[in-house]
Order: sequence, then C-alpha cells, then structure tokens
Amino acid sequence: MAPTKTTGNDVYSVILPTFNERQNLPIITWLLNRTFSEQNIDWELVIVDDGSPDGTQDVAAQLVKLYAPHVQLQTRTGKLGLGTAYVHGLQFAKGNYIIIMDADFSHHPKFIPQMIAKQKAGNYDIVTGTRYAGDGGVYGWDLKRKLTSKGANIFADTVLRPGVSDLTGSFRLYKRDVLEKLFQSTDIRGFTMQMALAVTAKSQGFSIAEVPISFVDRVYGDSKLGGEEIVEYAKGVLQLWWST
Repeated sequence: MAPTKTTGNDVYSVILPTFNERQNLPIITWLLNRTFSEQNIDWELVIVDDGSPDGTQDVAAQLVKLYAPHVQLQTRTGKLGLGTAYVHGLQFAKGNYIIIMDADFSHHPKFIPQMIAKQKAGNYDIVTGTRYAGDGGVYGWDLKRKLTSKGANIFADTVLRPGVSDLTGSFRLYKRDVLEKLFQSTDIRGFTMQMALAVTAKSQGFSIAEVPISFVDRVYGDSKLGGEEIVEYAKGVLQLWWST
C-alpha cells in the first residue's frame, strides 16, 4: 500500500481505554507502530487504564519506554466508564486528529490508513468503521450475537435516521475540534455513547463518512456485552429520539 498523504503538521492520537488488557496491549501497540511507521504518519498512543488488576499498567509502562516518544500512559482509579476514558485521554492527546478504538483486536490498525485517506478525500469531520456496509463484516460471533448487533443498528436506524450504518461501532477517526465540541454536548455515559456521538454529530451538521472494516471478536478476555447493556441501548435510542 502506498503511503497515506497527510500534511506535515498532522498528528494522529489513538486513545485506547483499557481494563485487563495485559495480553492484548503489546500486540496492538506493535501493530499501531508498524502501521503508522510504514505510512510515514506522525502518531501517538494514549493508553487510559482504569486500574486494571491484571498488570496492564505494568505492561503499558514498559511500552512507554519501548516506543518512546509515541506512547503515554494515563491512569485512573477504578472502572469509570468508556466515554469518560475518552474525555480523559483527550486532555493529554497532542494530535489534531483523534482515533478511538478497542484494544482487543476487534479493530485492526490496518484500516486506519483507509480511514485517513477517506477523511482527506472529502475533508470529513468524522470517519467511522462500519461492519454493515460494503465488504465489511463480523467474524468470531455466534448467530445470536450477530443478530443482536445487526438488530440494534436496524432499530436505531429506523428510529433515529442517522445516516450511519453502524451506530454502535467504536472504531472512529475525528477531527479533534469536532470531538471536543461533541463531548461538550453529548451524554457520553454508558453503552449508548457511540450512538449518541453520531446522532449529535448529525444534528450539529458535522459530516460523517464510512469505511468498511472486518470486525473480529476479542482474542483474550471477556466480552463486556450483556443483557443489561442491551436494555440500556434500547432506552438510549428512545431517549435520543425524544430529544432530537
């Protein structure tokens, strides 16, 4: 793949919330370093760890030294929520573009150059990875999990008409100033955070493009999706519908 064209002043900050990701973190960091280095893109990784008891912070501290000056660790005490982790990480990020993704390999860094190229081509405010358009797909889930996710997105699309095929996806590229504005006006608590950001972005007139991605179920660790999250999601869709 030819190097992605970026301006000399562009810096891409990846904010990576972690909780018990000791096994995944070294590999995802290596993949990020390889991807950005091969594309000659200026980058950094902001690891936001919520007091992982499995030694994630010890591993992260080693990665800070190994990949200096590209990696930094910001710690918090206890699980304080995914949305607030992004807000916390943004305070320390240096980039004018922000990438949010998961640490469990469900989001492969190989798609980042495509997302950057898409953003540059149309000067989009947001580029989101989608599992449900083009040649995107989901791998490693059983049928029940696939139907739950697809059904959640169909439900949200029917109610909210957001113009985004994968509202629950959490692999996104934002212009920094856009993300800062969205954080100021969006409820970023809970499982519906990604959906709320997309819906708020649309209501405020920000442009959103999509890049198909292959989503792979986590290699190590446990999924955080359960029945309570599904109920919370449904409530969140209806709350957003009521407020927009």
